[in-house]
Amino acid sequence: MHRPSPGRYVKVTTASEPFQAFVPAPLPPEPVVAWSPALRRRFDAALVALGRLNAVTSMLPNAALLLYSFVRKEAVLSSQIEGTQSSIADLLLYEIDEQPGVPVEDAREVSRCVAALETGLKKLRGGLPLCARLLCDMHKVLLTHPRGRGKAPGEVRRSQVWIGGTRPGNAVFVPPPADAVPECLGRLERFINDEPESTPPLLKAALVHVQFETIHPFLDGNGRIGRLLIVMQLVADGVLSQPMLYPSLFFKTHRALYYELLNEVRLRGDWERWLDFFAEGIEVSATEAVTTAHALLALVNKDRDRIAVLGRAAESALAVHQALQRQPLATTAALVKATKLTPATVNKTLAHLERIGIVGELTNRRRGRVFSYRRYVELLAAELEPAK
Repeated sequence: MHRPSPGRYVKVTTASEPFQAFVPAPLPPEPVVAWSPALRRRFDAALVALGRLNAVTSMLPNAALLLYSFVRKEAVLSSQIEGTQSSIADLLLYEIDEQPGVPVEDAREVSRCVAALETGLKKLRGGLPLCARLLCDMHKVLLTHPRGRGKAPGEVRRSQVWIGGTRPGNAVFVPPPADAVPECLGRLERFINDEPESTPPLLKAALVHVQFETIHPFLDGNGRIGRLLIVMQLVADGVLSQPMLYPSLFFKTHRALYYELLNEVRLRGDWERWLDFFAEGIEVSATEAVTTAHALLALVNKDRDRIAVLGRAAESALAVHQALQRQPLATTAALVKATKLTPATVNKTLAHLERIGIVGELTNRRRGRVFSYRRYVELLAAELEPAK
């Protein structure tokens, strides 16, 4: 099918050298996507998988506890795509002020990714539509750190960026010039909010992700904000009630193809291959999230049954067990705060749980000991080997 150019190149002249920057055409693509039977089946399968995940979210008694962990899983994966080495355990250790097994800055970066998503969801549920202002608020949280000060946290870029290479003249891809970014972003914002006409949510998420990455509206952090935008949009459009999806696992596994297909859209307008890849990624990610949720629930139920036979210690043990589902690495002090039990009771309870193999102590010290709900962490981190 003949398709007009997916955008236009503009010549930019600088003191050092001239170069070509790409300005994407507004969404939706023209002509519309060629929906082959195979591509329709792919999207149907992805929607079914998302429906199952949403059903799990509404049916599980501990969905809120799982949400804490799943949001962190997506943040770890998305950050690994950008080169950080932090694992889920490293992030959990950092969040309780313990030394992670990687440079602290790696864990801190992932923690900021979590905070950016939580900020966006809070504002979304407070009535702010999914718009450039909301994305800037998320970006400000993501880049609030000493190394981010020169990257204009929370602001749309006012200078040229490029991807690959050492300068725009030898880059793999050069996004729009800074003066074109506000208009590009404004058009994208209108498309996200179904102006002038609505687009099916999953198709919209796929198109928007490419467009956002192509515009590259920030000096840094575009990849992480762009991947968070996928989940944010599915929540905003009512496809998911909670952000339980972690699509970055699929993108990380197929990283080279992920970047290749993004570029193929820019070069040749090959939306169909990207849409097939994206829908497959959503289906795989949603299916894995459901499997992980059920595995975690089965573990929790099994351990709850083991705790129930502890006699008089069972009540406090169940309270500690509940707290560990939300924070599977925790100090005694954190568990005291979460359960409202006395320090002596928490310590005795942890001894019981350690004896029956539910928790393990990580630090081998008398004060400030850290306990792990080991099997829970293992299940959560099953697909999360750090990037090499």
